[in-house]
Order: sequence, then structure tokens, then C-alpha cells
Amino acid sequence: MARVARVGAEVAATRSRKTKIEVLAELLGATPREELPVLVPWLCGELRQGKIGVGYAALSEAIRTVAAPASSLMLAEVDAAFGAIGGLSGPGSSKARKEALAHLFARATRDEQQLLAALMAGELRQGALAGVLAEAVAAAGSVPADAVRRAAMLSGDLVHPALAAMMEGADALAAFDLTLFRPVQPMLADTADDVEQALASLGAARLETKLDGARVQVHRRGEEVRVYTRALLPVTDAVPEVVELARALPVDEIVLDGETIALDASGRPHPFQTTMRRFGRKLDVEEVRAELPLSVFFFDVLQVDGRVLVDAPLTERLAELERVVPAHARIEARTTDDPEEARAFLQSVLDQGHEGLMAKSPASPYEAGHRGSAWLKLKPAWTLDLVILAVEWGSGRRQGWLSNLHLGARDPGTGGYVMLGKTFKGLTDEMLAWQTRELLAREVRREGHVVHVRPELVAEVAFQDVQTSPRYPGGMALRLARVKAYRPDKGPADADTVDTVRAIHAGRARRRA
Repeated sequence: MARVARVGAEVAATRSRKTKIEVLAELLGATPREELPVLVPWLCGELRQGKIGVGYAALSEAIRTVAAPASSLMLAEVDAAFGAIGGLSGPGSSKARKEALAHLFARATRDEQQLLAALMAGELRQGALAGVLAEAVAAAGSVPADAVRRAAMLSGDLVHPALAAMMEGADALAAFDLTLFRPVQPMLADTADDVEQALASLGAARLETKLDGARVQVHRRGEEVRVYTRALLPVTDAVPEVVELARALPVDEIVLDGETIALDASGRPHPFQTTMRRFGRKLDVEEVRAELPLSVFFFDVLQVDGRVLVDAPLTERLAELERVVPAHARIEARTTDDPEEARAFLQSVLDQGHEGLMAKSPASPYEAGHRGSAWLKLKPAWTLDLVILAVEWGSGRRQGWLSNLHLGARDPGTGGYVMLGKTFKGLTDEMLAWQTRELLAREVRREGHVVHVRPELVAEVAFQDVQTSPRYPGGMALRLARVKAYRPDKGPADADTVDTVRAIHAGRARRRA
């Protein structure tokens, strides 16, 4: 147990992918075979038993238990304790659960207590991302990393392929294949700065409209249809439009990848959060459907009538998609190697209110769960010059630095500023050190971990959209904001106004390709 806690801390503390892989591979290789079914789910951020009924209140109380001065816990007994706690039910179970937790935490060192709490809360954050762990499993088990990744993408999780690789070897990975009604991780994309960069990388590329909707994976056999989200959660009952369309296709079996989105009467997209209202509904679905209908647009097919296509090139998959899915339910797309044509298409898509384009290699297989250069996102972001109103102290690797910035737009009517949200994204170590020094020099007061500052520093902030938010007085918040750069050449009087933000929110402003 001490080794696992130590490795977790080491992995979380380093930014080096190579070091993460080496440290995790060493841990996996040194773990006795019988303990791997416990350890591998932990490294994936899960418990072998799943949820064991421990809430935040019980964990908060347990974490206050005085830590043991030295480690004495073994993986097997911790796993047994998790099983026993999860098995408690009936009268007196709450008290028994607290007592069991207190006993377990009393035997753990402080590092082990932190690990136990993170595991039970489902919040393990140690930097062991799926790609890193897959390579560590491959190294420890002496199997090809591609085989581990492929098995993971087809099984929908990494736990079972990792155990197979470590305990049975490469041959066991070949048994994993795409199975109906077992969703796979969606293929992901890297980002390109512009169409020139995308076409230079891909050559003649398939360009597809990128919608700001909800990714869905649709599985059908006969009349049975199931729909899953990007996170592989079932949402079939919430999206009857998708189910009806899937049932109407001239096939017996199919697995499709696509995007659902709510469009207004003119065909322009509603904000992302409006689309997501449909996915939170379990009751009165038909009523909300009448008020907010969904459209679905498919862009890939993974299986048709028993034929698995994930290893086939995109061109072959698209031919099947065009054969079985009607044009109105396919994403708008074209193929070109001409930057001018690509830029004109991008501008047309932006003018329709969509996010941008996906540029895809026609030869690319479907690498589920993998983010690579065969698919590239082209999403021209909005940018604003905003004033820093306050900042929060960082944690973890950013301990000791001012990190999370409170962003404000200038309000010409009042002479003050309207807060539009927070961000800690886009900040390099150099920027963190600089802003810590500069913002502390402008400090006016503190509230807990928040440092309020004189509104003097201006930052150029990129963001995806402006969404309605009751959290802030202006009723708006930036979505997916990140700092591009500080603007020492600009003062607060040069910052963008809240009127500009309102225009973006209302759809009156226009993005340029």
C-alpha cells in the first residue's frame, strides 16, 4: 500500500510522460500477480467493487483520523475492507461503516489516507491518464502498446485489457472486439491552428462541419436501439428522435458515431447548454421534445450487419455511411487540398453559427479513445481583452502560486467591471511566476484563498462561447476560457466591454475564419 501511495504522489508530481510510464510500469511489474486485480482498477481511478456507499460526509470524518506513523497496510486487506464496507446494509450500517472507515484510516499513513479517500470518492487524480497507463501496462507486460490501446478502445475501459495483458499476455488481447451494446471510447482529435496547417499535415482532407452539440454513439440490433453519450452513459430514453432514425435504417445491425444538437426554426444551433437540457430529462420527454426537438448528424460508422469497420480507412467507412444513412442525417462535408476552398467552407460553417471544422485523413482507421493527428479540430476561438479582478491560490503542482484568475469585462455604464468567470488554463510556469508577483503587488484584500486586486492587468483570453449563468451578476460566463497572453501594452480602459460580450451571447457578433 505504501508503494502505491508513493508512486501515485510521484506520478502526480511530474509532468514528464516518459517518467510517468516508467514509474507505473515498475509498480505493475513489481506487484504480485494475485494483487493485480486490485491494483489495476485503482490505477484507473476505480475500485474493484465499484461504489461502496461511502459519502463525502463519512470520508470527511475519516480523513480527520490521526494517521499512522508507519505503513502497515497491504493491498489485499484494503481490498477486503472495501468489500466489507460495501456489503454493510440495514439498521446500524451507517455507524458500522464509520467505525470500519475509522479503523482503516487509523492504520494508514497520511499519504495512504489521501489515496484511500480519493479512491472511495472516485476522484483519484494522479496524472495516470489512460494513454499513459496503457503504455505502462504494455511495458510491464511486454506486449505491444497498440494492442493494449486497441483492446481498451473496443472493451470500453482499460481495466479488463490491462489485466489480460499483465496476466495472460498478448494473445489474450486479441479476444477483445467491438460488441453491440458495449460502447467504445470515441475517437478524439488534435487541434490545428488554421486550415493551412491542417492541409499541410493531412494533404487532401475530409472536412466536416463541427457542431457544438452532444456526441452520441448509437447501437442497433433489429428493433433494439441504445444510445450512449461521449462518456459512454446510456441516454436512450431521452433521445427518441435518434432512436426512431436508427430504427428506420435499412440494416439489421449497426454502430454509428454522431452528434445531436438542438436547432432553432431557422436551422441555427441553440447554445450547447440548451441542447444539454434534453439529456437531463427522464420524465415528460415527449413534452420537452415538442418544445426543443433534437437533430442528429452522423459522421462515422463502426459496424454494419456484423462487419466491424474500425480498422478500415475512413473512405471505406464513409461509403458504408452514405449507403445506409440518409443525407439529411449525415454531417455536411467535403474533401479538398485547396486552402482557399477550405477557408471558404470554414467561414460558411461559422456563419451558420457552428463551431468550426474537423479535418480528417481519408486513410485514418477509427482509433477509439485515441487523440491523434489523423483527426484535427479547426475551431476559431473568440478572444477578448479582459481585466483581472481577483485570483485564487493554486493547489497541487501550483501550490504557492496565484493561479485561478477572475475575469472581468469593462462596463461603460457604471465605470466598473462585470465578472465573466474564472480560468487557470493556458498558464505556463513562467506566466504563473510573473502573475503571482504582479498580482500580489496589486493586492487590496483577501477572502480565504482569494486575493482581490486592483483592476489594472489585462489579459487576452480565448474562449469557445458565452453561456447563460446565474452564478455571476451579469448573467453570463465564458465557456472553456484560457489565457493566451498578458497585454502589458494595454490598460483597463482598453479592455473589451460587457456590451461586446452580450453581442456574442445573443449571436449578433461574427467570428472570422
